This record gives sequence, C-alpha cells and structure tokens, in this order.
Amino acid sequence: MQLVIISPTHALVVDKVEHNPLTIDGHPAWAALYDLETHTVKPLSMQSNSFCASGTFLSNGTLINAGGNPVVHGYTAAADFGDLDGLQAIRIFEPCEGKDTDACFMYENHDRIRMASPRWYNTVLRIFDGSAIIVGGSKKGGWINNATVNNPTVEYFPPKSIHGSKGMPITLPFLIDTLNSNLFPIAFSLPDGRIFVAANQDAMIYDWEKDQERRLPRFPDGVRVTYPMTGTAVLLPLSYENNYLPEILVCGGSSIDDRQPGHSISSQDVASSHCFRMELTEKGIAQGWQAEQMPQARTMADAVLLPTGDVVIVNGAGSGMSGYGNVWDPVGASNADNPVLTPVLYKTFAAYGQRFASDGMPTSNIPRMYHSVATLTPAGDIMIAGSNPNLDRSEERYGTEYRVEWLAPPYMGLERPSILGQVNQIGFGETVHVDVTLTSRGSKEIRVALMDLGFVTHSVHANSRHVWLEIMDIGSETLSIKGPPNGKIYPPGPGWLYVLEDGIPSRGLKVMVGDGSGPPVDEEALKHLLQDTDADLYEKSKAKFRPNDNEE
Repeated sequence: MQLVIISPTHALVVDKVEHNPLTIDGHPAWAALYDLETHTVKPLSMQSNSFCASGTFLSNGTLINAGGNPVVHGYTAAADFGDLDGLQAIRIFEPCEGKDTDACFMYENHDRIRMASPRWYNTVLRIFDGSAIIVGGSKKGGWINNATVNNPTVEYFPPKSIHGSKGMPITLPFLIDTLNSNLFPIAFSLPDGRIFVAANQDAMIYDWEKDQERRLPRFPDGVRVTYPMTGTAVLLPLSYENNYLPEILVCGGSSIDDRQPGHSISSQDVASSHCFRMELTEKGIAQGWQAEQMPQARTMADAVLLPTGDVVIVNGAGSGMSGYGNVWDPVGASNADNPVLTPVLYKTFAAYGQRFASDGMPTSNIPRMYHSVATLTPAGDIMIAGSNPNLDRSEERYGTEYRVEWLAPPYMGLERPSILGQVNQIGFGETVHVDVTLTSRGSKEIRVALMDLGFVTHSVHANSRHVWLEIMDIGSETLSIKGPPNGKIYPPGPGWLYVLEDGIPSRGLKVMVGDGSGPPVDEEALKHLLQDTDADLYEKSKAKFRPNDNEE
C-alpha cells in the first residue's frame, strides 16, 4: 500500500491489482481518495498495476507515481481488470486541492511518459532542482533481489542529460554491492544537495551532480535494513540554529542472512530492536552509527515525524520478514509473525539512553505488518492503514486489512495555537507574515516547522522532512518567518506549516515552497529516452514465451 496526503481534506491511497470490494468501471479498484473529514472513500481509475511503486511531489505540486508490477496473469488477469504492465509506468496526479474531488484523476500514457527501465520496489526522491531521482529496484516482481533481475541504476524525471546518459539510467556500484536485500532503498535529500542512501547493511552519500559515491560505515551487528529485512528511517529535523546539520535515524530490520533460500528462513526469526543514528559530518561519520535499543524488536515499522521533531514508531512485526509465501513456516501466507501493537515515541532531543517512551501509548488489536502504512496528517494526528501479506485479498490469518486507525499524540487533546488565513507561497529566503492565534496560557517559546509529510510505502518515508524556520518577529497576532535559504534545505514543492507554542503544534497549513514552477525539462533527454526504449519491456518479453494470458 502507498499513502500520501494531497490536500487539507484528502489522502491518496494506491494499492495493487486485486479483488478489493471497492469497484470502479465494473472491476475492483486499486486506488482511492480518502476523505480525512468524512472518512469516506472514492475509487480512482488506474491503468497499470501500481503494486510496489513509489512517488514524490515535484516542485510545481504535481505528484508522480513511478514503477509497479507486471500484470499477474492467472490471478488478476488483464481481461478481468483491464490493467497494464506497471514496471515502467510514471503516473501523473495533478494538484487537487478542494473538497470536491470529481476532477481529480491519475494520468498515464506509456508512449509519452515512462521510465527507461522496468522498476519494482524502487524509491523516488525529490531533489533540489524540483525534479525526482528514481533509485534502484528490480526489473520484475519477485522477492529477495538477485543479480539477474537487479536494476542497480538511477534515472530522473523529467529525464536529464547528465554524465553522458542522455536520459538513460546511470549505474550505481553501491546497488550492485548491496545485493541481495537492497530493494526499496532508504533515501533522503541532504542539505548540501547530495542524497543519503542505505541498502542492506550499508549506506552511502551520493553526489548526483558528480556521479560520486561516498561509502559510510556499515550498520552494526549484521543488521539489514531494506526489503525484505525491512527497517524504517527518517532524516531528523533540520535547523537554522546549527546550520542545518543532518542526522539520520534508522530503526528495525533484521539480521537474517539474505543469501539463504526461503525454505531455511522462519517467520519466527527475531527482528532487530536496534535504532542507529549518525550525524553526517566528518566527526559523526568517523564515530560511526550510534546504536540504541527500542523497547521491542520490529521489522516493517513506520517512523513518522511529528511537528515537535519527535518520531513515532508504529506498525511492524517482531519476527520474520517482508513478503508472503516464501519462508518454511508462514503464518497464513505471511513471512512474519508476532505483530507489534503498541507504538513507541522516539524523543529526538533527549539524551542518549533516554529517548524511547511508550507510557500512555494505546495498544491496537489490528496487526499492521507487510503493506501497512502510517503518515502524519494536516490535523497533527497519525493515519494508520493497510496490512496484507497475501497474493490477493484474503480473510485467513493476517488477512487483507481495510480498517483505518488514528493515533492522537497528547497535544491533540490540549488547547492549541492556530494559523489564520492563507500563506500560499514561501520563497527561498523570503520573509512572510503568518496570522496566528495563540493560546491563553501565555507562551514561553514559539517555533515554526515546515514539513513534507512524505510519500509512504513499505516503511519508506523518503520525502518526509522537517525544517525549523527562523522567526524574524513575533507580534501579538502575527509571526514573521523566513523561508528556507534554498532548495537544498527544503526541495521546492508542497509543504505544511505548523506553529508550535511551548511544544504544542497548530493544525498544518499547506504552502508552496519556492516559486511553484515545474522542474527543468531537457527535451533532448526526453526525446532520446522515448526513441531508444520500448514501453512495457517486461510484458513484451514475457509474451514471447507465454502461449496465452492464463499462464504465468
């Protein structure tokens, strides 16, 4: 499942082609718009199989959804669902802001817009020029990656003529060296313009402008952090007060050997309880990863940044790994067991050894494991959905989960500040005025957070971001705040403003960061990509060996 907040009132849910009860155009739907106020859903028409895709907003507010799955012949055949091969797809969802979503739609045309190569379980990240870098993946659906199907490359949308690529993929040695457990790489845009990437047991900083990798220390204790030994991660809050010093937090995963065949792996193999934290400075890199212990081991967790700068870790399993039907002792079809039902708070600014707290956290009765998601909402609470470790819709143990839960941090029940009116746009380095109403308590500290709520799937929160903005003046009813200095600190595109009074945040206000223009378009790179690649390469190659659509 994929989840992204698209407006103050709606979330977009993208899933896989399967026999869901929600229908559209005479067949089950695999995408929907979720109304955050009425808790109703509206099906959204999709063309290709979007299972295992990823996405990001671009600098003009357009959402792209890249990659996916082939048509699954024999289970969800194209004759029944009408779906296309989604491996090279780039789906376009234009800004859709109002409560009326009748005009909202997903555009897809593989002859005009596509990736150069097939990608399943890739990661998509917005970078400082407002475009997207598409990282890694597999050339077909499967489970643990291997050299035969690995796609150890990056490409860009819109395509770039960079490093002589003419819009074609660029190989990253890192994505070869990190086989086998390296799908859905963890990635974040760093405040110097480079990107952090983690896969398997390793991490690096990639300078995409120079096509240079800098390898970082390996994660301790043999812990693997990407699919199917899935961990979760965040870029911790950036602040003008320390010159936007970047720190990475990576939690959970597994130390299962990714060279083992599935029949020697158990759903009861204990997950990792580690969280690893590193300051990406010369000193921090030299010191390596600082290890902490969560109260419970987790794989397939979700790390959700709060406006306060703290992190809620929710969802996941205490044992096993991602996927279904691969281990020797699946539970139902699930490769994992022992769902972790109680969230934990990671207190970012607390001292080492005092950062985890679960007191007062509610315990759910709904397992949230493979294909579950969680995101911060404009209101400031956390939307939790999904879980389906099955090939298709299922009602066996750990079956397909359609219920949505809401986790309310304590501030949700308190008197909160509020933002009045609109701030449509914040330019880089620009001072803007925000009308606010503060509480009657008499505040001691006012802060403003600019956040990207991210595009969430498979525990990857790649575009999640939190930047403390500088307050230039505090009036009785107005704050003067300064936008981030450039697109490296906050890549241009949509964001959410939260005003915090003594650590209690307002509801979020959606803003456009930057000038709202689209990312640069290299017409020659686009032309070259369309001329030198075919659409739906995998499906065409598979058709040569498949007598009819009913065979795998």
